[in-house]
Amino acid sequence: MSSVLGTDQFCSVARSLEVLGDKWSLLIVRQAFFGETRFSQFRDSLGMAKNVLADRLATLVSFGVLAPRAYREDGEREREEYILTAPGRELVYVLGALSGWGDRHRPSDHSPTRIYQDGETGERVELQFVTAAGRVVHGTDVVATEPLERAAAGSSAPR
Repeated sequence: MSSVLGTDQFCSVARSLEVLGDKWSLLIVRQAFFGETRFSQFRDSLGMAKNVLADRLATLVSFGVLAPRAYREDGEREREEYILTAPGRELVYVLGALSGWGDRHRPSDHSPTRIYQDGETGERVELQFVTAAGRVVHGTDVVATEPLERAAAGSSAPR
């Protein structure tokens, strides 16, 4: 754990990277959002080695991002599929932010690859920083600061 966290045991970004910090984990989550649930689906769509996929799925399950669920096809042995949990579904914000950043700063002939929409109305949605009063703040105007209680305790490490 210290390899990602370093000396800052309080950093929420580093703690998140302990679970999601390799490319395969977020790509598995992305595919789960697209409706994939089975080992073979993840393997085929991502082109991953079986052992790497098994390891990443185990990590995502152990941290509560995916939940295993047994299924059995007619005439086959019982197997597990992987379903996004509520915390796993919240990663839509991360995927949306990465997708938007990629479309703006790493465009391709295929951009945008996904459009995010309200599931009920179909209306297009976007991620934004919004104040408690409802004012939208552009990302270039956002600063990250320490919570007051940590700053008062004398921590000076950047977050």
